[in-house]
Amino acid sequence: MIASVALGVWKRSRTALCLLALTCATSQMAAAAGCPGHPDALGTSRTLVVDPREHPRIGTMQYAETLPLADHEVVLTFDDGPLPKYSNQVLAILAEQCVKATFFIIGRQANANPEGVRKVVDAGHTVGTHSQNHPLTFQKMSIEQAKQEVDQGIASTLAALNGDKSKLAPFFRIPGLLRADAVEQYLASQGIQNWSADFPADDWRHVSPSRVYDLAIQRLEAKGKGILLLHDIQPRTVAALPRILHELKARGYRIVHVVPATAERPATPTDPQQWQLHPPSETVAISRWPKIPNFVVAERSMLPAPRLSHLDWQNSELSHGVRRPRAIPLPPQALWPLPSLSGQTTAANALPAPAANVFKIPEGVRVTLLATNSPVKRTEQMAAAPRAAEKVAGAISARSWVAATPSRHAAHQVPTSRGGHGARGAAKHAAAPSKPNGRAVRVASLKKR
Repeated sequence: MIASVALGVWKRSRTALCLLALTCATSQMAAAAGCPGHPDALGTSRTLVVDPREHPRIGTMQYAETLPLADHEVVLTFDDGPLPKYSNQVLAILAEQCVKATFFIIGRQANANPEGVRKVVDAGHTVGTHSQNHPLTFQKMSIEQAKQEVDQGIASTLAALNGDKSKLAPFFRIPGLLRADAVEQYLASQGIQNWSADFPADDWRHVSPSRVYDLAIQRLEAKGKGILLLHDIQPRTVAALPRILHELKARGYRIVHVVPATAERPATPTDPQQWQLHPPSETVAISRWPKIPNFVVAERSMLPAPRLSHLDWQNSELSHGVRRPRAIPLPPQALWPLPSLSGQTTAANALPAPAANVFKIPEGVRVTLLATNSPVKRTEQMAAAPRAAEKVAGAISARSWVAATPSRHAAHQVPTSRGGHGARGAAKHAAAPSKPNGRAVRVASLKKR
C-alpha cells in the first residue's frame, strides 16, 4: 500500500517537473524565434505590466515587495545613461540577444544626449528617470530640493522624447538608493513607482569585468530571481554583459520586460504573495519557535520572598551581641498564604514527630566540650550534642555549689588586689566568688549524678 502511494507521488512529481521544463523550453524557443538571425539568443520570455499606484515601492534591497516574478525570471535595469560611448554598445549587445531592459535616465545626460534617449525607446526598452543631477544626498536634502531633482529629471527626459509622455514610464530610482520617507511619499503621490533592486553587480566600483560577472551570477543564484542593477555608462559593464547573458541562458534563466499599465493596457493579474521574493508556502514554517508567554511573575522587577514572620525570626534571634541580618526589601504581600493563627494542626501541614531514639547516645560515648567564648559556637555544640548540653547544665550547677563552699586553699591564700596579702585584699576576695578548678567541677558532677 505504502509503496503504491509513493510510486504515485513520484509519478506526479515527475510529470510536474516535465511540464515545468517543457514550459521553460517553450518560452525560450518562443523568445529565440522572435529574434531573427539569432536562433541561440536568450530573448525576452514575457512582458509584465504593472500599476505603479498599487505597488509604489519595489526591490528587496530596501522594501518588502519586488516584482511578481516566477522562479528563474530576471529583470535587467541600467542606470545613469545615456552616455553614447558605452550606452550604444549596451544597446547593441541587448539587441543581439533580443533582450528588453529598463533604463533609468539622468536628466542632465538626456539634455546632453537626447538622441541616446530616443535610441533606447526605439529599441523597445522601457525608459524611467534617475533625477536631474544624480546627487548622493537624497536622504539629507529638503523635500523641496528632492522635488526639484525629481521633476527636472522628468522634464529633461520628456524634452529628449519631444514631449511624448507615452514613451516615458512613471518609474524612478533614487540615486545611490539613498531613500527617504518624504521622497517616497512624494513619488507615490505623483503615481511614480520607486524602484530599488534585488541584487547589484557592483559595476560602479573599480572592479574587473570578471568580478562584475561573478557578482551578478552568484547573487542571482542566491535569490533565484529578481531585479539586477547595472550601469550602461561603465566599460566594465560592457565587457561583462555578453558573458552574463550567455550564462543566464545556460542556467535556464528567462528575461522579463516590465512596462507600466495604461488605460489600453491593463496590469497583469497577480496575487499579493507574488510580490514577495519568497512567498510563504504550506511546506515552509513561518514561525520558528513559540514565544515565551508573559506570566504575571515576569512582569515583576523582583520575585516574591517570604516574610520574616513566616520564619519566626523574632524568636530565634541570638543574644550576646550577635547582629541580625539586614532586612531585604520585600513585596507588599507574599504569594503564599499566611500560617494559621488558630493553632490547629491538620494532617496536611503537620510534620511527623521525631522518634525518641533519634536523640539517644549509646553508652560509653565520651562527649568533649571545647572551651570557647563564642555564644554562637556554644549554641552549635549544644544543638549538635543534646547529651553534652546536660553535662553543661550539671557543670553550671556544680559551679554554684562550689562557690558556696570555699576550698581549703582559698582559706589559707587570700590575694590582695595586686597579688599580695592584706586586709583590703582579703575583703575584696571575700566579696567575689572563688573560681573552681576543673577537678572540683568533675567531682561535683559525679556526686550529683
